[in-house]
Amino acid sequence: MKSRGYAAKSANSPLESYEFERRDLGAHDVALDISYAGICHSDIHQVAEEWGPAIFPMVPGHEIAGVVTAIGTSVSKFSVGDKIGVGVFVDSCRVCSSCVQGLQQYCVEGMTGTYNGLERDGKTVAMGGYSNNFVINEDYAVKIPANLPMDGVAPLLCAGITLYSPIKHWNVKPGMKVAVMGLGGLGHMGVKFAVAKGAEVTVLSHSPSKESDALSMGAHHFVSTKDSENLKPLAKKFDLILNTVSAELEIGDFLNLLTLDGTLVVIGLPGKPYAVHAGALLNGRRRIAGSMIGGIPEMQEMLDFCGKHNIVSDVEVIKADYINEAYKRTVASDVKYRFVIDATTF
Repeated sequence: MKSRGYAAKSANSPLESYEFERRDLGAHDVALDISYAGICHSDIHQVAEEWGPAIFPMVPGHEIAGVVTAIGTSVSKFSVGDKIGVGVFVDSCRVCSSCVQGLQQYCVEGMTGTYNGLERDGKTVAMGGYSNNFVINEDYAVKIPANLPMDGVAPLLCAGITLYSPIKHWNVKPGMKVAVMGLGGLGHMGVKFAVAKGAEVTVLSHSPSKESDALSMGAHHFVSTKDSENLKPLAKKFDLILNTVSAELEIGDFLNLLTLDGTLVVIGLPGKPYAVHAGALLNGRRRIAGSMIGGIPEMQEMLDFCGKHNIVSDVEVIKADYINEAYKRTVASDVKYRFVIDATTF
């Protein structure tokens, strides 16, 4: 299938218009015309080859919302015309304990990324969602509720599920006190989900200018972390802290905000390891944990939850020729709160 998109031809090179071919439609595959593709900060890391050797030319993009245009002969999950989403991975081993549980993101053999890798045949280079169309096995796509706008849905396939998964795993419910560190593409989804689950939500942000946004999203409190003194009144307050910050910080300052048996979940990816003092953990039987995206069943559950509660990402829709500028603005945290590419402009 002929495709048009944007690709990086080498590490750190500007993305440019690129034509390529996707694999033929298999018996269990669906083809879709992409409507919108979100820009995730991980796209920028991989184009810059900051996470290790990469495959070029690279078509990034793993926040994909589109409409089914064709189905394979054995497809039963989707029909032509369905609105569907594709996220961070497009396959996995399917037989390990994680895959059997529907936790494909933790596949023992490693999930097959949507781009910058080889598909399970070991030779087909996976190309991502910065393009006009896509082909995927039906088992690794999800249905989008009819009432949700497609542009706001696209970031749910990464930013959304990345926050929904820990909120579900740690059983956020009414009465719980939850803090969200950082109000960016990830953090603003954490606020929306935790509020919808009935928790008392506090945003901890180094950007005081985001207070009005946080409160408009439903947060009950906003605390500026520019001055560490502001954290002292919050000692032993939170049952759960969702850390979406990728910048380096003193993690102990935030561990001290956990109540007895509280958990701080690391979601962002800082450049250096955290320095953790044992006393911060011992004092209150506290935990540091991690969480990474979500499996296919959880992604579908999240989208259904979003459909019920009318939750989407706050987005700025751009044309394809603005991608390189959007990368610069994303690095500068100059977006509220996710760039989404109109795929009709490829």
